[in-house]
Amino acid sequence: MSSVSVSGKKPKPLKKREGLKAGLLLMPYAIPFTMFILVPVVVAIVLSFTFFDVINRPVFTGLLNYVSIFTQDTVFLKNVLPNTFLYALVVGPGGYVLSFLVAWMLTQLQRVPRTILALCIYTPSMLGSVFIGVVWRAIFSGDQAGIANFLLMELGLTDQPIQFLLTQDYFMLIMIIVSLWSAMGIGFLAMISGILNVNEELYEAAYVDGLRNRFQEIIYITIPSMKPQMLFGAVMAIVNAFNMGWIGVTLAGANPTPQYAGQLITNHIDDYGFIRYEMGYAAALSVVLLLVVYLFNKLAYRFFGEKEEIV
Repeated sequence: MSSVSVSGKKPKPLKKREGLKAGLLLMPYAIPFTMFILVPVVVAIVLSFTFFDVINRPVFTGLLNYVSIFTQDTVFLKNVLPNTFLYALVVGPGGYVLSFLVAWMLTQLQRVPRTILALCIYTPSMLGSVFIGVVWRAIFSGDQAGIANFLLMELGLTDQPIQFLLTQDYFMLIMIIVSLWSAMGIGFLAMISGILNVNEELYEAAYVDGLRNRFQEIIYITIPSMKPQMLFGAVMAIVNAFNMGWIGVTLAGANPTPQYAGQLITNHIDDYGFIRYEMGYAAALSVVLLLVVYLFNKLAYRFFGEKEEIV
């Protein structure tokens, strides 16, 4: 017999009520996610198949934008794509490893100095544009007042100022240095939290079983015990590596960067979308970037994601 309430109505199944409660709890996240992430992504995908100049209505062009990207856009193929992969492969893994090493060293300190140093190291990631616009441009200024030029001329290594921010030979290297300097962001803080929360008994048991040094401690105990934080740090490093084209624009003071030396995909998107107003083409570039970031994130999940065990 099915149970009937006093009012004569059947009670809702338990699973349905639990699903409703879960849905209500997710609403504060689901609504902003849908409005500011899901809808813009869908709109960008739709616009990528059109010609849209912001003024007139979008005109459907099929795969023309994607064909143009990989066959006719010489700047993208010769400059933007190689620059993006070089920058991402250096800054992504480099910033990730640097974040972990600095986080591990900070965890060896007492609480008060650790907190102060962590805040100092984290600050550039929050105020990066201000620091770059004021400090780093002053360091690599192309006149004699530039700190780098002043030191080189004082040491007799050069007899005239070097145009660091206008020369193709130096621009990408400076971008990478500045990016690594400002790479200690949320992933860095997550790693500190992960290291501090590793069970100390694991270290003691490992040394009893024959663990010999701190390097083995990191490889066999610390990293395996903080895989969620390592995964989060990897994802943040990948996203930031592909989304930091603003550094080159801030250093150069213009988009495109000098001789396209620091031009990344995000700069190329801004160039076509907000300077040339070719929104359809810019949307196609953004979809290409989305796919590249997705593939790199899948690779990170393969290394640090939880693997299901088959019993």
